[in-house]
Amino acid sequence: MPWTFTSDLPAYLAAARPAIAAEPVVNTSLLTVIDALERRGPDAYGSAAPLYGWWTGEDAAVAGALVHTPPYPLLIGALPPEAVRELGTALTTEPLLAGVDALSIRREDARVLTGAWDRPTEVAEQNRLYRLAGLIAPDPAPAGRARAAGEADLPLLLDWVTAFRQESGEGGAASEAALRDRISYGGMLLWVDAAGTPVSLAGFFRPIGAVSRIGPVYTPPALRGRGYAAGVTHAVTEAAHAAGAREVLLFADLTNPTSNGVYQRLGYTPVEDRIELALA
Repeated sequence: MPWTFTSDLPAYLAAARPAIAAEPVVNTSLLTVIDALERRGPDAYGSAAPLYGWWTGEDAAVAGALVHTPPYPLLIGALPPEAVRELGTALTTEPLLAGVDALSIRREDARVLTGAWDRPTEVAEQNRLYRLAGLIAPDPAPAGRARAAGEADLPLLLDWVTAFRQESGEGGAASEAALRDRISYGGMLLWVDAAGTPVSLAGFFRPIGAVSRIGPVYTPPALRGRGYAAGVTHAVTEAAHAAGAREVLLFADLTNPTSNGVYQRLGYTPVEDRIELALA
């Protein structure tokens, strides 16, 4: 079976990074996770050691990869169909994958994998990946303006990002280290009202291969319906471009028609769907 699994990050990067970077749009999440592990160390997502994997085709070239950062789902990048089938088998036979109880995968690959992974599963989450085609200003424009978040905003960011994680089903608390890192490059923006009070937030990840992804986008429930999310998403998209991104992406929960509609009106177009599969 041409899957290789290891806890050795340098070995993984040497083998798999070129294949991952060759498809930066569909591998956007994989690239961001790898970047965080390189910058913040193996405990960037939790105390458990990450697990890395890559698939090698018959031509001896690596053609796909994955990463597992417990307690998060196994994150699977773009793979050839034969690699997906063999991963399904590996999930039942490879001891290093014995603890996997959820995975994030492209919808088109999930059908192949579940046929080979002999375990009952259910869809726990569905997200659509969007790519900016051409930025359109919100109409009508919301009241207020955007500003970069700073160190003084950290307590608010921790509260709001934690609330976003709870509401989105991701769970857990916001990482102070991750937010400090994002503040350091201007990666978190706040939308403030006329009095200067924050009413919404949005972030963007460092451009990797000239591709950046927006997220999270959050407005407290009591402040929704006023266009703040559209305003801050438009502003953070401009900030990502200013930071060097030629491509800007974002994910939207398919069960939330409001956010999907907002992003499409701003000029984002669908690329593909990803789902989270969990053991039933």
